[in-house]
Amino acid sequence: MPQFNDTELTAAVIKSFEGTPNPRAKFLLQELVKSLHEYVRKTDLTFEEWDYAIDFLTRTGQKCTPIRQEFILLSDVLGVSMLVDAVNHRERDGATETTVLGPFYVGEHKETPPGTDISAALEGERMFVQSRVTDLKGKPLAGVPVDVWHADDDGFYDSQKPTYATQGPSSRARFITDADGRFFFRTILPCSYPIPTDGPAGEMILQVGRHAMRPAHVHFLVNAPGYEPLITHVFIEGDKYLDSDVVFGVKDELVAHIEKRTDPLMPDGKPAPAPWHLMTYEFRIKPGHGMAPKPLMAATEDA
Repeated sequence: MPQFNDTELTAAVIKSFEGTPNPRAKFLLQELVKSLHEYVRKTDLTFEEWDYAIDFLTRTGQKCTPIRQEFILLSDVLGVSMLVDAVNHRERDGATETTVLGPFYVGEHKETPPGTDISAALEGERMFVQSRVTDLKGKPLAGVPVDVWHADDDGFYDSQKPTYATQGPSSRARFITDADGRFFFRTILPCSYPIPTDGPAGEMILQVGRHAMRPAHVHFLVNAPGYEPLITHVFIEGDKYLDSDVVFGVKDELVAHIEKRTDPLMPDGKPAPAPWHLMTYEFRIKPGHGMAPKPLMAATEDA
């Protein structure tokens, strides 16, 4: 009979999972037990500390809603999201680098005509985004859905606002690449912004003295049949938080030079306010398979 003390308990718990039918589930659970038990031993975890941890995780779950995922945010600020991304994308083969999905992909990405101003109702400096999707050899990929979303000039995503339920998506859309793999749209120049600090994840960040800021960026999700889904950001060159992103999501290749322009016309030949900004970025995707992330909300026909 095993003695359930600090030396024999771990082995007994690991053994209890021996009958798990799924080999991968068995491996993951046994490794989780090893790591958790080692953490408790290494830190001499107290009852009070474990109670606090349970309460913290409970409050994290309670903060989640259909359009807010506090557990994703917690995973992001602990660097787990980027670590999972890194171990699943070790071999890029020249494909565009990946980064975190973030907690604000809610799935309400309506297919939108090229050139649409997805931030038409928002204040901010105007920006024209022109992009292209190719395979690893530079062959353009037509008919590819590309989801885009970003924060507004105040640092908020549409789903964070009380008016979201009645006004619907803003700075969020889906574009389809043309025969040359291109898509383009108008929006506002995004700014750096703080992650939500009104929940447990933000509470932790503030209590330990870390800043809560993310550098300015636009999210992209490229999901072509027969290719590995690409989840990434394009960051704005010169942002002061590029070297200290609270979710550790910045990679050099994803930092783009944004041109400040005064031309009277944007690249689509339509009038431009002065001044305006031009973002140009090309996405290279690799053959493969996989599923795009499941949105927090099911898309509706009028989304």
